[in-house]
Amino acid sequence: MKNRHLLKKVKSSSSTKVSSSSKKEESSSGVALSSSVVNSSSSAVIHSSSSVVRSSSSWSGGKSGTIEYITDSRDGQTYKTVVIGTQTWMAQNLNYETDNSYCYKDSSKYCEKFGRLYTWAAAMDSVGSWSTNGMGCGYFKTCKPTYPVRGVCPTGWHLPTQPEWDTLFTAVGGKSVAGTKLKSTSGWNDYDGKNGNGTDDNLFSALPVGYRGYNGKYYDEGNNAYFWSSAENDIYLANDMDLECYGDRANLDNFYKGNGYSVRCVKDD
Repeated sequence: MKNRHLLKKVKSSSSTKVSSSSKKEESSSGVALSSSVVNSSSSAVIHSSSSVVRSSSSWSGGKSGTIEYITDSRDGQTYKTVVIGTQTWMAQNLNYETDNSYCYKDSSKYCEKFGRLYTWAAAMDSVGSWSTNGMGCGYFKTCKPTYPVRGVCPTGWHLPTQPEWDTLFTAVGGKSVAGTKLKSTSGWNDYDGKNGNGTDDNLFSALPVGYRGYNGKYYDEGNNAYFWSSAENDIYLANDMDLECYGDRANLDNFYKGNGYSVRCVKDD
């Protein structure tokens, strides 16, 4: 069964609610566009805390989804993104280093593979480094965020709400099969003789990084993936989405804000 050490699970409420040498500037959004495949060289990054460099590329893998890339100008890291239904999602976990973010087992090799794990306060940018929409949100606190909450995401992107996760589930066939559709095709443990990998039909490519407990220990690599949402349940618990090797479903839950979970950003409308 799913291993959540020292955690109390609470039922979720459904009511909580991508450089190239040729760039065209869009002054209204601070985004530079290019038709070429992204070059992650730091010399091609626009060094502005409010800009993102985007490049489109064709996808010949035969699967649904439009692949593009964004470069986070804060640190020059490049991420794959994908269009699923009406939404555009990061197709990799965020790896921007900030206070109260961690590499699984405190090893940089895991950050390179899985991205970083963030407490809910760090994911929400509770100190207001990038926006004030999630300012003051954290453990032992209640807050009233202004949506969309950019949080730790690059500009033009935000932490998903639970309704936005639900929209994703609907786009891939419903919550009962979303786990299989969203999971990567390798890396997941077998369970009871059943292959735990997904089909990754929509190129979301969720990896089983596990999580960092509020006690500083690490759990569930190979078994689970956990992603923060931008709403809380109470002073202790915030909303998350999780996938598991044990079945086909995607789950919406509430867990301790002090846990370290992955961040997948969704593009602003």
